Amino acid sequence: MTAPDAAIEAVATTETLLVALDFDGTLSPLVDEPLTARMTAGARAVVDELAALPRTTVALVSGRTLADLRVIAEHGDDSPIWLAGSHGAEFRMPGEQTTVSSDAAADTADETALRDRLTAEISRAVAEIPGVRIEPKQYGLGVHTRTADAGGAEAARATADRLVQAQAPTWRRRTGHDILEYSFRHEGKDSAVRHLRERLGATGVLFAGDDVTDEDALASLEPGDLGVRVGGGETVAALTVSDIDGFVEVLETVARLRAAHTG
Repeated sequence: MTAPDAAIEAVATTETLLVALDFDGTLSPLVDEPLTARMTAGARAVVDELAALPRTTVALVSGRTLADLRVIAEHGDDSPIWLAGSHGAEFRMPGEQTTVSSDAAADTADETALRDRLTAEISRAVAEIPGVRIEPKQYGLGVHTRTADAGGAEAARATADRLVQAQAPTWRRRTGHDILEYSFRHEGKDSAVRHLRERLGATGVLFAGDDVTDEDALASLEPGDLGVRVGGGETVAALTVSDIDGFVEVLETVARLRAAHTG
């Protein structure tokens, strides 16, 4: 048995399993219009299969706001899937409404007002750059450059950095696939996974992601867990797969082994 096979079997046969998954680029292809993202058919099927198994919880852990994550995940009120939005600042558990992270400070009116002001200022400042879109977020904003050329993307990022640094120097800055994101909340996907692990009493965690924002969570995993990086880039993950289809195959193996273990 190879090392990846042994790691997959170990996490699949743990007593209480948390399967925590990034969405964009991990379960869904990256798209130009963010709210049109959807899981591939294979990803949807295996996620639903895992969520139905005993002592197994599936959670989507995303930088998206919780409201947008529910849209793209097609997440109904009766879904058994847990959600962590805004990099772990928002949670939704089955049967419950939105909550904020228990280890986060409450929002303030000043921070919210600053978010709105910066969103408006950056939007005006980059309005003439083709292909750049500013996304208001629950706790900050995002600068999308997927459809901009290299020069336009660089100019938009520089403008946003200048304005945020001048007015909100303590905000957390994140980069990802064609997005620059700022937030006045400092949670990360590592704290989201930790919160879910503790809440569920998970004895093992499988976490997967495709971007630099997922590396915090991958680096936080413990012995007996399994981290998977989908696609290229430097990573601390124990297992790397080339694309979503390759990751679906990993999840299908986990589901098969877990069904045999828990059945």
